[in-house]
Amino acid sequence: MATSSETTATGSASSGLLHGAQAFFQHQAAGGVVLMVAAVFALVLSNSPLFWLYDALLQTPVVLQVGALELKKPLLLWINDGLMAVFFFLVGLELKREVLDGQLSSVRKAVLPLAAAIGGMACPAIIYSIINYADSAAMRGWAIPAATDIAFALGVLALLGSRVPTALKIFLLALAIIDDIGAILIIAIFYTADLSTTALGLASIGIVGLAALNRSGVTKLAPYLLVGAFIWVCVLKSGVHATLAGVLVALFIPVRDARRPDHSPLQEVEHNLAPWVAFAIMPIFAFANAGVALYNLSLDQVFSGIPIGIAAGLFFGNQIGIMTMSWLAVRSGLAQLPAGLTWQHIYAASLLAGIGFTMSLFIGTLAFSDPQSAAGVRIGVLAGSIASGIVGYFVLRMVLSQKATANVGA
Repeated sequence: MATSSETTATGSASSGLLHGAQAFFQHQAAGGVVLMVAAVFALVLSNSPLFWLYDALLQTPVVLQVGALELKKPLLLWINDGLMAVFFFLVGLELKREVLDGQLSSVRKAVLPLAAAIGGMACPAIIYSIINYADSAAMRGWAIPAATDIAFALGVLALLGSRVPTALKIFLLALAIIDDIGAILIIAIFYTADLSTTALGLASIGIVGLAALNRSGVTKLAPYLLVGAFIWVCVLKSGVHATLAGVLVALFIPVRDARRPDHSPLQEVEHNLAPWVAFAIMPIFAFANAGVALYNLSLDQVFSGIPIGIAAGLFFGNQIGIMTMSWLAVRSGLAQLPAGLTWQHIYAASLLAGIGFTMSLFIGTLAFSDPQSAAGVRIGVLAGSIASGIVGYFVLRMVLSQKATANVGA
């Protein structure tokens, strides 16, 4: 029988573990850490004797049937088409909030991150295209390096604690949100299959329904989700990628509640959904898409156009594009550096913007379906993102240390 002291010790240990877990999940870097663990686990599993289990799990058929309507897809596609629609729903909520009340609510605030984001999308795509211009099949991946993973980027900032200026976090967040808008447009325009006008027409009816709910002052989430599920199925059948349904639904979630002026339905949904996306949906996506069998790859494959183009685009393209466009925006007088930031801060941010993990992998799944190209995508994304994260961390750490030294000297 346990003594009272043993019981107390056990209770204290359990309480300590619970407190430690809560502290971890509340840390800004937690989402990036969990995402990285999921990706590493996928890599380990896909290069272990259990690789067959990894492949079999992702290819497990999952069927959803209602009457004559049947959706039958491998688990991997349910993750990429279904769970990622929830991720895009959150992106849409963030976008709407920032445009109405945040850092994108005025032209003056938006010019610098907008210019930076344009450079951070265009230059990586150009570098990838230069490297792969002679390969028409590889050119389908031109948009892969034109994306920033905000969870990882902000996670790296969080590792440096309170020394990081708030203005830098805001700049990087705004840049990444605009980047996501660009990625959404790219997916809709360039990665759309043959269109079904019937399915698009039905989706349009669903959108009218969302508008009616919004105009009627409905603030409960359930009606929007029911109509959103209908739109998701229609978009899935239309040829447009189903994840875009998430963005459409988010744009109609009301920002304010006429009956409760201090309550924002949008912010409430965003607050409740963000942990699920950070600690469940994105890690599941990373686990499902980061695995690559390295033992099957030759050096020629590793150093072929697709992985080299992606890695170079992420690492060098973001630096060149973001710094060039930011400088032009400030030089022309259209924008100014936020108070407390220097060009060294912006350069560090341009490095961190090269972490393209989640969105880059996602665009890669749309661009390539053959195993060899898919493996090249994963290698390129991992190499470019890891290099950007590590170098960005040490550059920013050096910049913050120099500033601290200068302040002490003053």
